[in-house]
Amino acid sequence: MPADSTLAEIADVIRAKQRFVVISHIRPDGDALGCTIAMGLCLRALGKDVQMWNDDGCVERFHFLPGSNFVTQPPAEPQEFDVAIMLDTAVKERGGRCVKAVKHADMWINLDHHVSNPRYGDLNFIDTTSPATGQILFELFRAGNLPLTYEMADNLFVAISTDTGSFQYSNTTARTYEIGAELVRLGVNVGEISQRTYESHPRRRIELLKAMLNVLRFTSGDRVASFALPLSTVRELGTKPDDTEGLIDHIRAIEGVIVAAFFEELEGGLVRASLRSKPGGVDVCEVAAQFGGGGHTLAAGLRMRGTLAEVQEKILQAIHDKLPRH
Repeated sequence: MPADSTLAEIADVIRAKQRFVVISHIRPDGDALGCTIAMGLCLRALGKDVQMWNDDGCVERFHFLPGSNFVTQPPAEPQEFDVAIMLDTAVKERGGRCVKAVKHADMWINLDHHVSNPRYGDLNFIDTTSPATGQILFELFRAGNLPLTYEMADNLFVAISTDTGSFQYSNTTARTYEIGAELVRLGVNVGEISQRTYESHPRRRIELLKAMLNVLRFTSGDRVASFALPLSTVRELGTKPDDTEGLIDHIRAIEGVIVAAFFEELEGGLVRASLRSKPGGVDVCEVAAQFGGGGHTLAAGLRMRGTLAEVQEKILQAIHDKLPRH
């Protein structure tokens, strides 16, 4: 496995090159999109030619982020760049169509915090102790003396807040709070941005949560909670892919539950699984890795072929096998 580059080395490349594309993973969360926009705005402030791509574009619930209008889906015609920057993307393929839309890049930079990241870039900085890639970007901007504007601060705050459960998860460190304070000094309005991030859901998302709670299932002596979303429910409610973001936290919060799992039927015979564990429970990254997925110890995911019922049973059995014995 190649050694990581330093943040200073990455900053030097950013200053030296001109044509950039910034990419994050499919089904983007706040960390992915916040980082994409913050990095793109930094490059624009340096006078670089930059494009910001995501397979899904900028999903609806993050349209309020300053600079979100710059995030587009990748073009049909592949393009050439000096540098392609991958953010918060554990494996390159998770960039989806964006990766294929890069006809050529002289260099790939890989910035991430997932323990399963194989360091696929020409330059890599993988900090698995960081709770969010947004925290890594903040350190890059400061260490490299790169621009850090108010608009970038909003994006970084959302990136860090969403990946730490609003600064509540066990991966939150003293440094995370220090960075949060610095972002507030740069102009982040915590009340407003938190309201827009966590308290502005469309009604269809609440209808989806109601449907999911109706099929909530407990297994392994009530230590595992799960629900499954068939395509028929998606079509009936008219939900969008991003509407499922965070629903798993409702069942992870149940007293006595150690692991929560969310299974979502996709087109083409695929099922997407999201796994969450409480501290001291199960290393869900190890579970996901059994089926070609990855992530973090307490939060991981995967996609696999099969029916919704088949995938659910296989993964629930794998979780059960990892549960601590009484």
